[in-house]
Amino acid sequence: MIEFPGFIELQQNGYLGVDFSDQSLTEEDFVKVSKKLLSKGIGAFVATIITSSEETYRRNLPLMARAIKSPELQGRVLGIHAEGPFLSSKPGAIGAHNPDWVKKPGIEFFKQMQEWAEGNIRILTLAAENEGAVELTKYAAENGVAVSLGHQMAGYEDMKRCAEAGATLLTHLGNGIPNEIDRHKNQICSGLACNGLTAMIITDGHHLPPELIKVIIRAKGLDNTLFVSDASPIAGMPPGKYFVLGNNAIIEENGLLHNPEKRCLVGSSATMFECANFLAAQDFITPEEVVQLGFANPLKAIGIAPEAFTAPCRVYWDEVKSKFICS
Repeated sequence: MIEFPGFIELQQNGYLGVDFSDQSLTEEDFVKVSKKLLSKGIGAFVATIITSSEETYRRNLPLMARAIKSPELQGRVLGIHAEGPFLSSKPGAIGAHNPDWVKKPGIEFFKQMQEWAEGNIRILTLAAENEGAVELTKYAAENGVAVSLGHQMAGYEDMKRCAEAGATLLTHLGNGIPNEIDRHKNQICSGLACNGLTAMIITDGHHLPPELIKVIIRAKGLDNTLFVSDASPIAGMPPGKYFVLGNNAIIEENGLLHNPEKRCLVGSSATMFECANFLAAQDFITPEEVVQLGFANPLKAIGIAPEAFTAPCRVYWDEVKSKFICS
């Protein structure tokens, strides 16, 4: 029987209307929605703050750091994923982020962010082609931060340089890029070809078609692939119109969350648990392999031994229903 302490989410932007990047975030709301999320088959997660104003970082990072240390969340919220501000500001690559808040990669500002976060930043997403990306990658990696490349226009050589400097991940490979790309030289092919970079992919059924998920897993291998939900702050909410992450967005009846004006997705409306069951429904992967991609590999990506991780929630594979069940 397959049984384990829940899926591990490395990219959670909020939940049930609570936005971890919003200046109105309170510690009480952070704890409340985190506890709800952790009852949904999620063993632990990394809280994500996207590209934001300096004032938001100064306010929200200490707030999140305090909440992470609370008895209710200790060991279940494993740190912070800073998805920005060192991204590409170009249309397509920037996605739902605000280009006005993008910064050139800089060690000093990252040090300040980490100070505000009380050392809790575990993952940093940056664009590999930007001036200063290699230097920041080297500094962050040497200080125990997993550097991920994403929201970028980077080519193969850009990614290779950052990988050699210590980058180990690709943020939502296949997303955070322009809708139209070169047929050969593009961010997907370059990421697949670049050794040493584990691909994080969103398996909500909207961000990537199943055939591309299959290609990524085959190209990278099971040991170098993991999945995330990239759950939006309005994940768990009903279909409708919302203003989220600075976007006028719509959750369609089928769960697609997008900004029709910018022609971009705005994160996912699904949880990691739902993403796991979508992936498990495909004919090219076994339940055991889904557990590796959604439990063991995410923990390894942030330096935690899977065998050492425990959580009160239990998830198991139901052979009759052919799906994961949370108990």
